[in-house]
Amino acid sequence: MLLQDVLSRILTVSELTRQIRSTLEDQFPVVWVEGQISNLRRPSSGHQYFTLKDQSSQIRVVLFRGVAQHLSFSLEEGLDVIIRGSVTAYELRGDYQLILQSVEPKGIGSLQLAFEQVKVKLEKEGLFDLARKRPLPSFPLKIGIITSRHGAALHDILNIVHRRCPMISILIYPVLVQGMDAARQIAHAIHVMNTVSGVEVLIVGRGGGSLEDLWSFNEEVVVRAIAESKIPVISAVGHETDVTLADLAADLRAPTPSAAAELVAPSSEDMLVQIRQLVNRLTRSMHTRLQRDRHAVESTRSDLPDPVLWLYRYGQRVDDLEARLGYMVRNFHKRLRVELTYLASRVMANTPQHRTQAGHRLIPQLWVRMLHGMHGVLKEKQHQSRSTMAILHTLSPFIVLSRGYSIVEDLNRKTLVKSVNDVTVGDHIHAKLVDGTVECLVEAIKVKS
Repeated sequence: MLLQDVLSRILTVSELTRQIRSTLEDQFPVVWVEGQISNLRRPSSGHQYFTLKDQSSQIRVVLFRGVAQHLSFSLEEGLDVIIRGSVTAYELRGDYQLILQSVEPKGIGSLQLAFEQVKVKLEKEGLFDLARKRPLPSFPLKIGIITSRHGAALHDILNIVHRRCPMISILIYPVLVQGMDAARQIAHAIHVMNTVSGVEVLIVGRGGGSLEDLWSFNEEVVVRAIAESKIPVISAVGHETDVTLADLAADLRAPTPSAAAELVAPSSEDMLVQIRQLVNRLTRSMHTRLQRDRHAVESTRSDLPDPVLWLYRYGQRVDDLEARLGYMVRNFHKRLRVELTYLASRVMANTPQHRTQAGHRLIPQLWVRMLHGMHGVLKEKQHQSRSTMAILHTLSPFIVLSRGYSIVEDLNRKTLVKSVNDVTVGDHIHAKLVDGTVECLVEAIKVKS
């Protein structure tokens, strides 16, 4: 083989992968494969990726979002399935993979698996708890029915309600009970009925059918609407052997629509029998109560004392109180007279005439006290004057002059001469003696050494 021929047959990786993909798609356009789901991934794109494996091999599987939206159940890790799809190659990695077109659980139907998956989910949320169940009203005046307009279930319910209790008012909300839009219509009807005034109980259901026919009552939107209803709900779906998720969420499950009608519509004859029984029981109770009360009155009457005796006793009590009241009134008047006499004497003692007379009687006493006080003050002042004069006499300069001293004044400056520095030679000075004055001329000044 020539080198040129060899070189002309060399492929790039992309060319080889493209040819492999084309070969796989041509050879395996549709295949059925069974295996176990492993490494399941759900990215935000909505596509799903997993590995389908058996004991010795595995293959990658791609489930695109458009196909996944129409699955009746959710894929789970470890689930054994049968897949229909086409084989192709993913050129970017060079892997071959299976494009999923449809899938069924192995050994169990897809609807049954979806039923179990939704049941487990809602059961964990507590939508089926018995504590949520509410009792039905004993005598509803208005009921709501959500079912098909043309179904036999509606006909049976209406016949039974009208026959058993014709005074009940019925409000019908017709909906689809199977098909693509049925679940949405049923849920919407439940919400609307909850806004209608006076509806006391709802019947939601349909006649019998296959699991596919009853599937709308297994949809999560319907189950949640029943659980959220403020009005008690009776689920009446299919026959007695059919169990839906709506039955589990409802406040009461009726085996058939006819049984639901009997549950909400009490029989008129039964009601009349119960009324008669209640009237009889009420009559007997009233007779019994009246007889018991009559005996009680007789017993109480026998225990009560004679009213006349009670009147006498209270009359005596009134006499005693009257006597005590008279004594208290007289005693009060006596105390009042004493207090008035005392107050009158005090008032008389404080009249202007009485106070003037008392003042006149005090004048001589006050005059004597004033004279004694004045004499005492004069004597004290005389004594103080003599003491002061004696002190002034001892301090008089004339007394000093009598002991041989003199007072010298400068005739020019008219000031006392206290020091040799106050005069000069030739100054005339004036010496005041005890018996007169002497005028002198300063001839000499001697300073004390």
